Amino acid sequence: MSGANDARADGYGRVYQASGDQHIVEHHHHAPEWSGPDSVRHPAVGRAPVVLRDRVGEMDRLRAAVEPGVGNRAYVLHGMGGCGKTAVAYTVFRHATQHAERIGLWVNASDPASLRAGMLAVAADRGATDAELTGARSGLRPAADLVWQYLDASDRPWLLVLDNADTPAVLRDGGWLRTSSQGIVIVTTRQAASHWWSGAELLQFGVLPRDDAALVLQDLAPHAGSMEEAAEIADRLGRLPLALTLAGGFLAHQIIDPWNLADYRNGLDGGAGYHPIELLDRGAETGAESRHLLSRTWQLSLDALTAQGLPEATALLRLLACWAGDPLPLPLLSGAELGTELHPSRVESALRGLLDHSLAELVPGRVRCLRVHGILLDSVAQATPPDQRERLATTAVRLLRAVLPEVPERGEQDPAVTLLAPHVTAFLRRVTGWSAAPAVVEGAADCALRLVVAVHRSGDYASALTLANEAVDIASRALPVDNAFLLRLRMRVGRALFRQGRFEESEAVYQAVLDDCERVLGPDDPDTWEACLRLGFVLPHRGRLQDGILLRKRAVRGREETLGRSHPLTLIARKAVLEVIGRPDAAALPERDEILATGPAVIEDCRGTAGEDHPMTLGAELNYAFALAAAERPAEALPHARRALSGFERVFAPDYPLLLNTRQTLSVVLHALGRHAEAIEHGELLVEGRTRVLGPTHPWTVHAEELLDQYRNAGTSS
Repeated sequence: MSGANDARADGYGRVYQASGDQHIVEHHHHAPEWSGPDSVRHPAVGRAPVVLRDRVGEMDRLRAAVEPGVGNRAYVLHGMGGCGKTAVAYTVFRHATQHAERIGLWVNASDPASLRAGMLAVAADRGATDAELTGARSGLRPAADLVWQYLDASDRPWLLVLDNADTPAVLRDGGWLRTSSQGIVIVTTRQAASHWWSGAELLQFGVLPRDDAALVLQDLAPHAGSMEEAAEIADRLGRLPLALTLAGGFLAHQIIDPWNLADYRNGLDGGAGYHPIELLDRGAETGAESRHLLSRTWQLSLDALTAQGLPEATALLRLLACWAGDPLPLPLLSGAELGTELHPSRVESALRGLLDHSLAELVPGRVRCLRVHGILLDSVAQATPPDQRERLATTAVRLLRAVLPEVPERGEQDPAVTLLAPHVTAFLRRVTGWSAAPAVVEGAADCALRLVVAVHRSGDYASALTLANEAVDIASRALPVDNAFLLRLRMRVGRALFRQGRFEESEAVYQAVLDDCERVLGPDDPDTWEACLRLGFVLPHRGRLQDGILLRKRAVRGREETLGRSHPLTLIARKAVLEVIGRPDAAALPERDEILATGPAVIEDCRGTAGEDHPMTLGAELNYAFALAAAERPAEALPHARRALSGFERVFAPDYPLLLNTRQTLSVVLHALGRHAEAIEHGELLVEGRTRVLGPTHPWTVHAEELLDQYRNAGTSS
């Protein structure tokens, strides 16, 4: 937004004139009697807000600060680029000049030259003579002292805005930032470190609430769509005021082929052939400066950090751009290294630089996290040179693998792992968007697989299914359908469906995976055996018990021949064969007694390999108890069921699925032994737990309720 260009002539016929919004430059002028308002009276804000949305508390505080009789105060509005600090300052400026009877003075403080020129124009506005200005300009007298001499002596109260003061040292070193009883100072900055702003009141600004963000779009493009459509786009843009303003500006100024909000949403998703950041920048006014373009505004802060001796802040931000804008657990950055660009010893200082310049913020909680706005990350990722992307992605894989074990423990999930879900998905999406090499995409897919396994083992099957499906959808855009990592992710989809009682869907997934494994990997590949085993779990629930047993036995044979009888993967398959004969429809199987006889050996081998209280050993105890109960040998089953329950209670939370399965087996055994009260007690806990975990309509919940009715009826009749 350009203000009037006004001037003051000195004794040498020269005029110190504000040119546009930014600088005061020297012009030759031969009309010393010329006078008029100075351009510092006009805010240089680019596109001014139609209505300032949200910021109610901050505006109340600032309006009160510019009321008549108030002075000697400074306010620092700080936050990331694009969060609307200048828009707030502009709104306060208008209020001060139109309603609070103050003179408004606006200075661009983004660099020393602009600040010095602007402040000298302020001195001229307040009455400094041409000779005094010439002396200050030539260094014959302290420029800041001259400016504040005239501000202190002003015959009218004033508001001075120092906009874009992102390098506070410029203000400090020149002594430009002071206070006066005659006025109020407002500074806008990305620099959040409080030590720069001693004596000032700090007001932090971030993104807008959802409804207010939607209203920004509707203010600028009222006919483009509904409030809900605007809210959806606002969410997509992370509710960042600059992004919203650019989007609204684009929608408002299309003439030949106007877009509506639905068109714009499609464009953000790549439907119009634009990268989202490119599309947003199209909403800027012609000739807009860097800080008004999303593709450039962050670079101003990174350039400042480089000038301060922190070039590694750029490398760290590029690494962070591999992930999402959600809170990122700080332990993930332990050991971050990018060759000569980012040494582990410099990660701390680089991170401090990003925090100080409002490019990131710390999020307190059970796990300390770092958050960077998603639009900023998209912008940085887009601008990352292609020849650096593979190294960044390789580092991101290494860091993720360090906190995502290949075989996570069962039970309550590590809270840090839970927080990684959006980052792993975003990373997989990022590398596919970068058209990364297959090996890089495989690394990202492996991270997704580890996360899905960890979530599944915590008992959160719904989340595991969502994550696995999303990972399959993204990875399949860059990897062939028969890629090993993609096959394993598809198997996790089948496992989650199985745990949710969606047996028909699970069978379809597993059968397709098994077919692909046999075709691509061959019948004797470990992944093929895993697909056999998992399909073997599902088929008995689909009325195909014998087929299920054959597939489980095939997995046992393959693993025994390759890995040995006591390898953990072999023991898992042997336990699975033992478990299947515990089903009611297995009573007529000719090999039931033969399989049942293997129970003690399976338990002993698990104990020798994993230990007495390991879930594998306890699972073998449970499966043997389950099979003995089905064979109508409850007295033999009871000690195994009790040992399994006692061990699982030490390891898992009360509602953990494996613990609930054990409680079910124990209740069946107790009922068979005529110990109805104890059976009812475990049956009630089972129904309550299954209902909480699986819901009231899940087949296993319904079965638990049927068992409880049997126990109660037997208890009543006895």
